[in-house]
Amino acid sequence: MTSPATPAPVRVMGVINVTSDSFSDGGRLTEPGAALAHARRLIADGADSLDIGGESTRPGAAPVAEGDEIARVVPLIRAIRAESTTPISIDTMKPAVARAAVAAGATIWNDVTALRHAPDSLAVAAELGCEVVLMHMLGEPGTMQAEPHYDDVVAQVTEFLAARAEAAMAAGVARGRIWLDPGIGFGKHMIAHNLPLLAGLDRIVALGFPVLLGVSRKRFIAALDDGGRGPDKPPAHQRLGGSIAAALAGAAAGVAAVRVHDVRETVQALRVWEAIDQAGRIAR
Repeated sequence: MTSPATPAPVRVMGVINVTSDSFSDGGRLTEPGAALAHARRLIADGADSLDIGGESTRPGAAPVAEGDEIARVVPLIRAIRAESTTPISIDTMKPAVARAAVAAGATIWNDVTALRHAPDSLAVAAELGCEVVLMHMLGEPGTMQAEPHYDDVVAQVTEFLAARAEAAMAAGVARGRIWLDPGIGFGKHMIAHNLPLLAGLDRIVALGFPVLLGVSRKRFIAALDDGGRGPDKPPAHQRLGGSIAAALAGAAAGVAAVRVHDVRETVQALRVWEAIDQAGRIAR
């Protein structure tokens, strides 16, 4: 009997937020030296890529001026690229920021608006020729958590992502450069929407594009573990167990990569899970 093919290892994308107000580590990495040192640690811990953001997209976040965002991310991208070949993703909704980041050495554009923020987003993505991550978000960061509603969250998110992938390809983005992200926590009720979406990830994977899953330290973990202490308890840095559990659920569903803050622990968890999964495939 032929054993099932071994799936590719799930890749780990390490998060670097050079912002003052990100939900998990805002203000901790605004100094260039600290940000570069953190990038080195993530790479040493096993990160397959780095995702750099200069504008917070947490619920209620205030917009950042284009020039300020470029000033935050470009020097760090250049510094990392000067000493490492690790792929770099720019987490931005602004085409000008993406263009500057790619010129500095980024090779992935991670856009929470799925290339809808600006009229030229699709055209710029095609022009840059980089990989793009198309994420689902209901509304925009300032209002996305104001009573989000879905009739069928899995079906609607899947339909949206399929449509955005088609739009990107129609604009000239190569199919092989498109990633999808269900946008856990972006315009979704912490329990009523995020959990069914995580349980239905296989339907998004079935679209045939690699899926990036961002569940690290999200508030839905606190909502499941708050013990009556409120929606932000435990705080973000104490949600490692839930983050790993959700990442492993994504791995089981077939996601290609997970975007995380805690790289070393996630790499370890995934390698153990993959070894167990492979042993099961051989046994069958």
